[in-house]
Amino acid sequence: MASQPRLSDLRRAKFARRLPAALSELAGPRHGPVHLPLHIAWSGLTTFDLDRPRLRMSYYRIVLAEGRQEDLVQYLDQDLLVGLWPTLRTLVSRDVREVWERAFSELADSARTAA
Repeated sequence: MASQPRLSDLRRAKFARRLPAALSELAGPRHGPVHLPLHIAWSGLTTFDLDRPRLRMSYYRIVLAEGRQEDLVQYLDQDLLVGLWPTLRTLVSRDVREVWERAFSELADSARTAA
């Protein structure tokens, strides 16, 4: 009898399918208010002021967890993601963290440098 895939393996596969080909594709906003569509921010706040650190961190956590590939490219910024990663990696799920760090050495390096 074939074994069933573990739930974490399924989640990692889902997140891996959503990844951009390169971090340089992330061309989202860096400042000011941003309104996220309901398919991303479905459980509460939908407008985030990226100039406010706590809101910016929540915004990135939500987009990483809920965004499709085109959303990641549209709503995330490469430089902000790399800069936020050492803290952000503690706020996202283990599956998100492992998929992104495995795909992009810049994130893993950023986390190691900050430690």
